[in-house]
Amino acid sequence: MDRFEAMTILLAAVDHGSLSAASRQLGIPLATVSRRVSELEGHLKIRLLLRGNRRLVLTDAGQSYVASCRRIMEDVAEVERKAAGEYLAPQGELMIGMPQVMGRIHGLPVVAEFLRAYPDIRVRVQLTDRNVSLLDEHVDVALRTGELPDSSMIAVKVGEIRQVLCASPDYLADRSRPTTPADLALHDCVGYEGLTAGTTWEFSHRGVLQTVAVTWRLMVNSIDGAVAAAEQGAGIARVLSYQIDQQVKSGSLVTLLDEFELPRAPVSLIYPGQRQVPLKLRAFLDFAGSRLRKRLDG
Repeated sequence: MDRFEAMTILLAAVDHGSLSAASRQLGIPLATVSRRVSELEGHLKIRLLLRGNRRLVLTDAGQSYVASCRRIMEDVAEVERKAAGEYLAPQGELMIGMPQVMGRIHGLPVVAEFLRAYPDIRVRVQLTDRNVSLLDEHVDVALRTGELPDSSMIAVKVGEIRQVLCASPDYLADRSRPTTPADLALHDCVGYEGLTAGTTWEFSHRGVLQTVAVTWRLMVNSIDGAVAAAEQGAGIARVLSYQIDQQVKSGSLVTLLDEFELPRAPVSLIYPGQRQVPLKLRAFLDFAGSRLRKRLDG
């Protein structure tokens, strides 16, 4: 039995939730996947997996063994990186996760500039608004907004963002401008079904938190849609400050109730803690950190 192959198959099964998913991911027959896992359990003389109808469940012994397998795989990957010269010069492939709108507005321009500066590095960018698991999905670094939970991740703060209300001058010309959150009851609002609350908006004034249930005339499922609707005069939208920087500068949108904003949220680059940071990652952190700070402060 090739134990290294068996460990690789076991980790793929655990990470993807089933033996069949591991088979598809690795491109090997399901019968081979099942046999290798059984051979590994036979060699260890313990049960590693409980094979349920929906998803594999690790036994206590399996959890400990899988954690050890991950450390072994990380050590092997580090040896291979050293052999390939990854610690001698910035080179190789870098996987980066970014929120969709922030990635489009700020992240991708920095990545394009980074590629010009480091011709031996290739970059994959994953644009998604869900919080990806860096370890499980093999992401080297991610751009995150908001407070970060305690974890094994290392965070480098690159800026702050605000939650703001916005509307078009044409909309405000026909309606009285709100002066308090309670005034929103008299206005058409654009709701967003996503990471931001769609129908309940929070505000803060002199340290006091206030929650307001808003009446929406239009509900969308993307930030770009909410911004476009506000520009067209459909009502008042709640967005993040960087999402309307250009519209505010051009005058197509104005912000409202600035004195009632919630505290600013941090923006960070996060990456897994590791004994030695690959040069490709260190190069990106150094390069992108200062540029993102300038863009987000601007």
